[in-house]
Amino acid sequence: MKSFKQLYQRLPPELTATLSAQYQPRIYERILSGFMVERPVTLRVNRLKTDIRRVMEIFRGQNFKHQRVDWYEDALIIQNKREKGFETHPLFQKGHIYLQSLSSMIPPLVLNPKPGMKILDLTAAPGSKTTQLAALMNNEGYLLANELNPIRAERLKFNIERQGATIVEVRVGDGKRPDPNWTGFFDGVLLDAPCSGVGLIAVANSQTYRGWSLKTVNKLVKEQRKLFATAFQALKPGGLLVYSTCTLMNEENEGIINWALERYPTQITPEKIDLVIPNATTQPAPYNNQNNSGLIIIPSELYEGFFITKLRKG
Repeated sequence: MKSFKQLYQRLPPELTATLSAQYQPRIYERILSGFMVERPVTLRVNRLKTDIRRVMEIFRGQNFKHQRVDWYEDALIIQNKREKGFETHPLFQKGHIYLQSLSSMIPPLVLNPKPGMKILDLTAAPGSKTTQLAALMNNEGYLLANELNPIRAERLKFNIERQGATIVEVRVGDGKRPDPNWTGFFDGVLLDAPCSGVGLIAVANSQTYRGWSLKTVNKLVKEQRKLFATAFQALKPGGLLVYSTCTLMNEENEGIINWALERYPTQITPEKIDLVIPNATTQPAPYNNQNNSGLIIIPSELYEGFFITKLRKG
């Protein structure tokens, strides 16, 4: 563990102690290694406006070295450019591409919405998953994007318009206080919950961990439970709920699902996640003996730390 000396000097001791207690030593060391890497730019091609072959052709002409992603046909890894260089790129300005981490692309794929469905994105800003859902639905159906913060909601609206996601309606409001008309209305709900962000920690950037504390985690757990209750209420019988976070804290991940299974013992069932991510370090999240219904993505050279689970309402 000598190579982690600098990391231990910077991270809150309470954080490393908690992770060490929650994960096996081999996985714990991989998590720490993932905190120290610099990831390449990754992006999603917006199929509502273009297709990946056209984008790849443009990139080849501009000497953008790129690599496709085995498990998602719309994703690219850029190997020789930094993110700042994309802000003025015409493809970005026109909404033909969206800068997005690979891990962030996984929850919408797990929900797998179909054209014509009614979908709720309960905590939607800045819109990366909202616009991805719209693309997966081929702009057919209805997608409600809910955001509490008015300023973040404006950014959400801007990204939705730029991406040409015309089926999206934005609601500015507290997801913990749902509209009564939501009850049993949606075919699918994505709850990418506010969390402590441990999966995004970069030791070189103190802002990614400076405010972390177990007190904050416990506060977030209360909010996550309330949001989950809203998501469950909004879902129609037989509908799918995908719960995801960008943290690695058991309390915010498996703990929330175990709480939900106790609260709705006959009304909600874990479902197997079929998506295979061959080049990621993953760990199943076991609850109710359903090992494949929850997935922990360990931070690495390509992936941020993430948690995703898939549940069906009975």
